[in-house]
Amino acid sequence: MGPVGRHLLGLAVAGLTLATGGAAFAELGQPKPWEWTLQESGSPVMDNIVWFHNFLFVLITLITLFVLALLVVVVIKFNARANPVPSRTTHNTLIEVAWTLVPVLILVGISVPSFRLLFLELDVPKADITIKATGKQWYWSYAYPDNGKFEFDSLMAQDKQPRLLGVDNEMVVPVNKVIRVQTTGADVIHAFAVPAFGVKIDAIPGRLNETWFKATKTGMYYGQCSELCGKDHAFMPIAVRVVSDQEFASWVETAKKKYASGGTSTYASAAGPTQ
Repeated sequence: MGPVGRHLLGLAVAGLTLATGGAAFAELGQPKPWEWTLQESGSPVMDNIVWFHNFLFVLITLITLFVLALLVVVVIKFNARANPVPSRTTHNTLIEVAWTLVPVLILVGISVPSFRLLFLELDVPKADITIKATGKQWYWSYAYPDNGKFEFDSLMAQDKQPRLLGVDNEMVVPVNKVIRVQTTGADVIHAFAVPAFGVKIDAIPGRLNETWFKATKTGMYYGQCSELCGKDHAFMPIAVRVVSDQEFASWVETAKKKYASGGTSTYASAAGPTQ
């Protein structure tokens, strides 16, 4: 291999490292550098979303290649040079039935797993823990009505990583438990979204929406408000810390004392990013 070959090989290896090496310094539940796929799943719902995404990707790729092949055949076989006298055929029963029936079968094949996934997302199972998430301008407040009815605010912390996602007070939940999340808005419409859980639901003033997730792996999971809610929309992260049952029970006892008089944060401490 000559100098040019070695140089090209080095560039290729460097590019591959950048493209795939993000996982080495990024944890589960957050965006990774050079990421081009969905975030790694952390819940059964997200498992199904990833499967459905991959299924549709394969299906649409096959359809695209099939249509491309037909276009190539038409260009090569049915051009004016190859067919100086064009065919006068106007009807072909088999082809007309096929191009009507095949798309219908494809749509039916897509609809079955699609409706199954929608039902999985919307049918909230019996919850182990209920958490109320209230979107405010521009931070989240979390209440734990099943665990002492304490409530606290969660604001973006400039001194925490990952950038624009770290918060001062995280939502804490136990692993392998069904968590029902009730959402509402205190002022304008927000949206509670955690990609690794497959969760995204609006938080609307005067309305109580609900969704659910069951985290299957301990660790930190991040999301953001996914509704354009005002000037600090970009500084309204969501951080969920998934822990063991014992750690959660210990955190609850601490939280009851820490947040006994309400949230410990104020919006003034979150005003920094826009100054």
